[in-house]
Amino acid sequence: MQDNFEWSIENKSSSLSAKLKEVWMHRDLLWLLVKKDFITFYKQTLLGPLWYFIQPLFTMFIFMFIFGKIGGFKTDGIPRSIFYMSGIILWNYFADCVTKTSTVFKDNSDLFGKVYFPRIILPISIVISNLVKFSIQFIFLIIITSYYIIFQKEQVGANYFIILFPLLIILMAILGLSIGLIISAMTTKYRDLSFLITFGVQILMFTTTVAYPLSSVDKSIQWIVELNPMTAVIETFRYGFLGKATFQWSNLIYSFSFSVIMLSIGVFVFNKVERNFIDTI
Repeated sequence: MQDNFEWSIENKSSSLSAKLKEVWMHRDLLWLLVKKDFITFYKQTLLGPLWYFIQPLFTMFIFMFIFGKIGGFKTDGIPRSIFYMSGIILWNYFADCVTKTSTVFKDNSDLFGKVYFPRIILPISIVISNLVKFSIQFIFLIIITSYYIIFQKEQVGANYFIILFPLLIILMAILGLSIGLIISAMTTKYRDLSFLITFGVQILMFTTTVAYPLSSVDKSIQWIVELNPMTAVIETFRYGFLGKATFQWSNLIYSFSFSVIMLSIGVFVFNKVERNFIDTI
């Protein structure tokens, strides 16, 4: 007797495939995961969405004291609060994408073992839900900047390079997603890595220009800071949004190329591991 099946689940895609067609078919699930992540965050806290403002503000004040008052770092003529806040919200978006994506297999092992859906949806949902948080903090940055322009008469403001802003968001999303995918594949076998991710990301922040401008770095070691692809993202954003920073097309092109390469590696590794990670997690 011949069996007739309407659906057949088979893995025919190559390891480099991001399965975007499947993701689009499951876009309702993607939206539900994004909504769940956002709602869960503020329902389990006393202050709710206020944490989206408290965390960057607290970090900003620490940076203003340590790097501004004690360290005496200059800020390219940008008010310290705006300078630090701009770097903090950009780095927070990237860091959250990395840390949350890096544990996606471990955090969702029960779900993966019960029902089929394109696994790449979960990392993508993390990137999108973090974008909601970033958008809220970006609006807050606009308010602070407007105050300095209107009431303090500071000579800062956007220029036409602000049109690169969507590209910068895409670059941050790709970087966070790809690095997180690679680490998530490694943590299926080496659980200890999950304890080092947050610490490692914090250390990595100081190799970018979050807390200091690129112009203040000694020329002999400036190339080390420029090796971090987030440096070009932060500097380009400050140059386009505030009109003051060290902007170089070569650095931005490097960040773009690095992001594309890392995304290819990340998707390849993720798709290889997802096939048998249930056996090792």
